[in-house]
Amino acid sequence: MTAPLLTLSSVSKTFASGVSALSGIDLRVNAGEFVAILGASGCGKSTLLRLIADLSEPTSGTVQWSGAAHGATGRLGFVFQDATLMPWASAADNVYLPLRLAGLGRAEAAPRIAEALAAVELGDFAEAFPRELSGGMRMRVSIARALVTQPDVLLLDEPFAALDEPTRFKLNEDLLRLWRTRNLTVIFVTHSVFESVFLSQRVIVMSRRPGRVHADLPIDLPYPRDATLRMSAGFGAACHRVSEVLTRATGAEAA
Repeated sequence: MTAPLLTLSSVSKTFASGVSALSGIDLRVNAGEFVAILGASGCGKSTLLRLIADLSEPTSGTVQWSGAAHGATGRLGFVFQDATLMPWASAADNVYLPLRLAGLGRAEAAPRIAEALAAVELGDFAEAFPRELSGGMRMRVSIARALVTQPDVLLLDEPFAALDEPTRFKLNEDLLRLWRTRNLTVIFVTHSVFESVFLSQRVIVMSRRPGRVHADLPIDLPYPRDATLRMSAGFGAACHRVSEVLTRATGAEAA
């Protein structure tokens, strides 16, 4: 049996302030999976993602990657809640940033920048500045910036939460396309039941702070997924099931 790509064992996180964010997290993610982490605001979802990305260290427990999966020995991309673009730089220059920090020259990086922008359907906007782009387009630039490093694992922290519904739906579908075509492992944080069900193969439901894994729910819906799936009885039933579990996990009505 193949070892999981990522294993979290009894992971807890307590901040210097004394706030306990996570407690006893056990989680396994296989290579090529699309996993959603679902929970109410403040339950530690973003903290968990930062621990996975090695941007923070657990107070106790271990975060273990098999082989050369990420970090210093592999490739990991991170997309934050906000696009966090440099306002004075073009879309291409924003995408170039991680390659520049890695010491790659602009001319050498140019084909990778163009490919990453084309992958998110922004090939014609390479010279546009953030102020000239819509919110959805700015988030596409942020995703391209993560893709330009050619990651094996993509971590996304509620990247579409502030967008209007049509834009969010389109970006959900585009993200699934990128996952399939690039053979990515994706871990996606969200507080939307509908988004978690539409995107993922598994939904990890977290309890309120300190966050714990309340349930690990398989989503048995076919791929590829598109707008027609959202209108299907199967999608509605899956959302209802996940919503009920989230309600029990949080002790409140699911949003």
